[in-house]
Amino acid sequence: MRVITGKYKGKHFEVPRSFKARPTTDFAKENLFNVLRAYLDFEETRALDLFAGTGSISLELLSRGCPEVVCVERDRQHFTFLCRMFEALGDKAVRTLCGDALRFIEKNGQPFDLVFADPPYALKELPELPDRILSGKLLTSQGLLVLEHGKNYDFSAHPCFLEHRVYGAVNFSFFRPTND
Repeated sequence: MRVITGKYKGKHFEVPRSFKARPTTDFAKENLFNVLRAYLDFEETRALDLFAGTGSISLELLSRGCPEVVCVERDRQHFTFLCRMFEALGDKAVRTLCGDALRFIEKNGQPFDLVFADPPYALKELPELPDRILSGKLLTSQGLLVLEHGKNYDFSAHPCFLEHRVYGAVNFSFFRPTND
């Protein structure tokens, strides 16, 4: 796994072969961050990476200067890997939590400017994630939710839906809270 751009550009981290996580491809990640640039100023963005997996997205957010990145990962092996990787960077802007992302959504009290959620595509609650995150007050009023999902999901009818992007087999749906 490599960092595409920013202060950690070119850094490589070897992801253990035993990982069950499906890392976002470099192609999809690079295109995602090109789109995010139009929505966010990374240096002013508090970000949450739900279902952090390999930490690939968190690494890119840190590399681009986010002052705070919170990663939530349930799998102990993945969590240990994330802790070691971020410790090797020595970046104090990251906080890694070992726990269930769905519980975090329910219990979190602080809003973020960006929530990135890359759940397992087979997660039965995946269709509910936009509602859970948007109603859970996880986002600031101008915050952005990016949900990575398989091609079988269509969120375009959701009232907070902004856009949908496809990069190979990777789909991203973007949402912003309605201010009613």
